[in-house]
Amino acid sequence: MSRPTVFITGAAAGIGRATALFFAAQGYHVGAYDIDEVGLTRLAADIHAADGSVRTGVLDVTNATHWTERLAEFHADQDRLDILVNNAGILRAGPFEDIDLATHQAIVDVNIGGVITGTHAAFGYLRDTSGAQVVNLCSASAIYGQPQLASYGASKSAVKSLTEALDLEWERHDIRVIAVWPMFVATAMVDGMETGSTKSLGVRLTAEDVAKGIWEATRKRGRLPRVHYEIGTQAKVLATVAKYAPNWAVRTANKYFSGS
Repeated sequence: MSRPTVFITGAAAGIGRATALFFAAQGYHVGAYDIDEVGLTRLAADIHAADGSVRTGVLDVTNATHWTERLAEFHADQDRLDILVNNAGILRAGPFEDIDLATHQAIVDVNIGGVITGTHAAFGYLRDTSGAQVVNLCSASAIYGQPQLASYGASKSAVKSLTEALDLEWERHDIRVIAVWPMFVATAMVDGMETGSTKSLGVRLTAEDVAKGIWEATRKRGRLPRVHYEIGTQAKVLATVAKYAPNWAVRTANKYFSGS
């Protein structure tokens, strides 16, 4: 019998790497993709050392041709695509006007453009695999717009909306589409980053915490559909507050935590 498979973007480091290691340890054939070839080589060595199964490849998530080629190569290994994890993303923090326009555009291109491009390219493989799933990495910064993270939060809000739409559209194809929502995670992405929110809330999650959260979310296919999975106590509390509190209260809380 073929192994279940998971295709992970941004897999060379951080959350992507931790997720690849976790799923490989559970017996999955892992597709690990990134623009960082050195990081991928190290990841593959670690997975093979633990008797895991992995294919790696260079993937720029904004490049449609890359997606077509990498997905075809990976699918040929086991003739199935059980889970697509859209993890690749970039983050730049600072006052909106101090970040150059090219950087804002890159955040949008990678964080939402890459998800659209890859998920579109993967559709046929997902449709042809019974019980397939798409996991999109969202962020608690999308619960309410965060000062100094304007473009990043906006890109993740778009991921939220895309996830909800595809969850409804693709249910008829037996494809489940979900989003995971961590707060700040201790990875290279936040190294040296200082915003009001990171100072007040801290960086309390590890990449391994998020990898475990992704694993648990993909195990939960209950009778009542669930789309959003907050990871960590802080994200769960903020999501609950945003859901039930009046808008002015949510705005005030965000203003307080961000030091604005």
